[in-house]
Parts: sequence; C-alpha cells; structure tokens
Amino acid sequence: MITHYPFDQLGKADHGWLKANFHFSFAHYYNPKRMDFGVLRVVNDDAVSANTGFSAHPHANMEIITIVRSGAVHHQDNVGNKGVTKAGEVQVMSAGSGITHSEYNLTKEPLTLYQIWIQPNKQNVAPRWESQLFPNTFTDNDLPLLVSGYAEDKKALFINQQARIFGGKIKKGTTLIHKITHQAYILASTGCFELLNSSQLVNMEKGDGAEITQTKEITITAKSDCEIVIIDVPTN
Repeated sequence: MITHYPFDQLGKADHGWLKANFHFSFAHYYNPKRMDFGVLRVVNDDAVSANTGFSAHPHANMEIITIVRSGAVHHQDNVGNKGVTKAGEVQVMSAGSGITHSEYNLTKEPLTLYQIWIQPNKQNVAPRWESQLFPNTFTDNDLPLLVSGYAEDKKALFINQQARIFGGKIKKGTTLIHKITHQAYILASTGCFELLNSSQLVNMEKGDGAEITQTKEITITAKSDCEIVIIDVPTN
C-alpha cells in the first residue's frame, strides 16, 4: 500500500531564520494521525538561514540522522565531538544516556537538510556522533546505503536500530526496483518520480513523502532528474 503525503499538506513552521516542514507531529505542530511510522518518529525538512541555528539543547535515547542537502551544518556537543557536515554528507548521533549539542549554519549560504529521528532498540547507550561523505553522482542501479543498524552493512553509518536509510540521485527515465525489509517512508528531495506497487501508481514531487506498507518491493521511475531518500524501519 502507498499512502501519499503532498508537501503542501505537511505541518509548517516559519521562525524567520528557520523554515520547517514536518512529516510527523513535532514541537508546536500536533496531528494525532501523524505521530510516527513504526519506529520512525521525526522527519523534518528544514531550511536554516546563514549565521543562525540551534543553540545547545539536550537529547536522550534517540537515533538522530541529518542528511545535508545544501550548505553545511556545524555540530558541537558536550562529549567532545565537533565537526562540519556538508552537502552530500550524512551525520548520525546516538543520544543514548544523554547528550547536549548545538547545530549552526555558520556559512553565508542557506542550509537545507532532513532531520530524521528513529527510536533505538537499546536504551542508555554511550552517546556518539559521526559523519560521512557518500557518492553524490547519479546511479542507475541501487540507491546508496547511508545508514544501517545491521552489522553486515560496514560501509554505512551505524545506528542502534534494525533500520536502513538509502539515498541518492537518479536521472530522468531511470527505473529502479527497491526491496523493502520492513516498511518504508520515501522522501522526494528534488525532482519528481513515480512509485508503483502491484495496484497503485503515485506521482511524487519535490518535498512529498509516502508510506509504503504491506509490500516487499517498490518500483521507482524518475520523471525528471531527482534525488530520493528511503527510510526502511521496523513497525515497532
């Protein structure tokens, strides 16, 4: 089953320096029908103005993934991690037993990113942070694996959950068949593409989201050059 969530139906917040689009209930946006998707708790599509950002704040027992789409995010935390994650890179933070961090756009350019929260399968682990650059070229094969909680996925960033996040670019006219382990949430980062299962055809445009349930694969056809993120997560 494919359940489509167009960009204009997402929750919205405009704080001037931060423009946020919420796929699930977050902060002052509350929608009882959009609380989570299995262990996927948050997907925020954020744009952060130059020389602004999120001051130091705490987290605990959450796997927090940031996919930087343009610009760069500067991270610093109270356990000694400090780094810059640029467009095409991904950072993960296991909040675990507790961590306080800040995230700033210290450049002169706008920062756009996906912020993704996944509930962990282990509580109170030691907090950790890391980032990694992934291929940013077009693929006509499988989307690159960015994040995984499976030990065999050694090239992906690790999280404490049996989940995977794929992401990458495909050219107009390309068709991919993507296998699904649990259930998947698909994001249209740029461009437009079609999602097809055995009985449904859904058109996805920039900013849209879609839940994929009760199926083991989905066919993706790019109607323009596009960038896609797929979050495959357990139901609980």
